[in-house]
Amino acid sequence: MNQRTGFAAVLWSSCLAMLAVGANSTAIMAALPSMRSELALSAAGVEWAVNAYLVVSAAFIVLGGQAADRFGARPASMAGLALFAVASCIIAAAGTQAELLAGRALQGLAAAIAVPSTLAAVDTSATSERRAAAIGAWTGFLMLGFSIGPLLGGAFTHFTGWRVIFWFNVALMLGAMAGLACARAAAARASSSESRRADWLGFVLLITLMVSLVFALHALPQARAAPLSVIGPFALAAAAFVLLLVVEARVKPPFVDLTFFARRKFAMGVAIGSLAMFSIISLLLYFNLYAQSRDGLGLSALEAGAVLLPLSAALLALALSAPAVAARLGLGAAVIAGGEMTLLTIGFLLMGAGLAVPYALAPRLALSALAPAQAGQGSGMINACTFLAGSFGVAGGGTALALGGFPAVLMMIALAGIAGAALSHFMSETA
Repeated sequence: MNQRTGFAAVLWSSCLAMLAVGANSTAIMAALPSMRSELALSAAGVEWAVNAYLVVSAAFIVLGGQAADRFGARPASMAGLALFAVASCIIAAAGTQAELLAGRALQGLAAAIAVPSTLAAVDTSATSERRAAAIGAWTGFLMLGFSIGPLLGGAFTHFTGWRVIFWFNVALMLGAMAGLACARAAAARASSSESRRADWLGFVLLITLMVSLVFALHALPQARAAPLSVIGPFALAAAAFVLLLVVEARVKPPFVDLTFFARRKFAMGVAIGSLAMFSIISLLLYFNLYAQSRDGLGLSALEAGAVLLPLSAALLALALSAPAVAARLGLGAAVIAGGEMTLLTIGFLLMGAGLAVPYALAPRLALSALAPAQAGQGSGMINACTFLAGSFGVAGGGTALALGGFPAVLMMIALAGIAGAALSHFMSETA
């Protein structure tokens, strides 16, 4: 296989994998009401069916990027995709809540390896003149999967059952692995000449901080009856955060380089992207639960997915056009710009338009503050923060739903949008 053919195999295999990962992230939202009924999921089980994936991805994605550097992008990609296929099989065959959550956590670990590794494989196999277009295609397929996931999940659930969603994942992953296996000559990556010492203490502290915060947020609705269930996790998170600051300031190289957050563009980009992910995940999950419930809209999974089409279309179209918008307006300015069924359609179209450009461009804004040699670690930190923000959206949305129903969830999303707009305005004022 020549270099050009090998590059094409790497690119399209990686794009196929990202299509599956993106669709998997959102297709489950449409399927959860059916999964809750069939597997007898508790209220916490419904939330953790999403959160297990997000929290594990956030915790391990920095290590996933390091695995690509240490073992090579193509081998790490194939390992991540194989693990994703195994996890999808576990979910498709699940008969209990515990099996479902175990599969979702394993999917999160697999995504943490596959996402940075496939990006590295595309980056290292592309020539300099093709690199920007190749990375744009990789990002576009990830967003395409993310956008069509609700409709795809709704259609599979309605016509064939929710398990087919995850068997479909297996087929896509096997196809992507076959393409990468054929491209080994083109995707070779030079080994790093320096052995990077693993900062395992920083890794453990980061996981402790993330998981403690998520557990504390999940426990908020029961704070009055069981205050220790909230105070305990928050106290543990605070202790882990303080220790993380102390340890990472002394370790060379640190697992999490906290000095990145001292750079205004990086901090603002991470914050705006995280708020967008917070809003998208909480909206997709709690709208589907509300829309498919008897007390809500009483829609089928397919109908709920169809109602979300304007949101999905706006997310995809504006995310893909975001680079052109940024080139025309400037990166900072582009981030700032962003009957009952008729009202829902208009509302979702506007929400998708408002979330897409910040979500697509915020990582680029953050990375623009770093040197090229820091891009790998910076990308891992950005993804970790956005995954964690999605998990916060699930936990916060659960609290809002318990307090005031779906309108309270929409109010929470509106407040997140106002916060993002305020950050964008502050960024433009201080640029």
